[in-house]
Amino acid sequence: MTTIKTYLTQDHRECDKLFSDLENHVAQKEWNEAKALFEPFEKAMIRHFEIEEQVIFPAFEQKTGFVGGPTRVMTMEHQQMRGVIEGMKGALKEQDRNRFLGLSETLMILLQQHNMKEEQMLYNMIEMHLKEENDDLMKEVVNR
Repeated sequence: MTTIKTYLTQDHRECDKLFSDLENHVAQKEWNEAKALFEPFEKAMIRHFEIEEQVIFPAFEQKTGFVGGPTRVMTMEHQQMRGVIEGMKGALKEQDRNRFLGLSETLMILLQQHNMKEEQMLYNMIEMHLKEENDDLMKEVVNR
């Protein structure tokens, strides 16, 4: 079975692709296409956040006792990104290209920094500490 790190990193790439496609349609003022892509993008992002917040992070915290450490920071960043995504939804509904693209630029910066911290540090820690739990956790993740 795939590792937590491999799965979550690949999930980042899939969310990035949806985000890029969405942003490109808004930039071209292709509103129908953008609206059709927004829901899958939002669902993918929220699903990713929830997998981490409800499955992976609690297991890591329980195993290591690192409550309030790196997982808390990542969760706070998720909250910040949720707010930006909500703003993007409103801008898309209003077909406000400039507002949408400004918010998407903010989200891109947040995502790049966030994903780098997860992929280069936190996922390695998670993989190291949850090696024995990997298969059970992945079953739970895949069934979400």
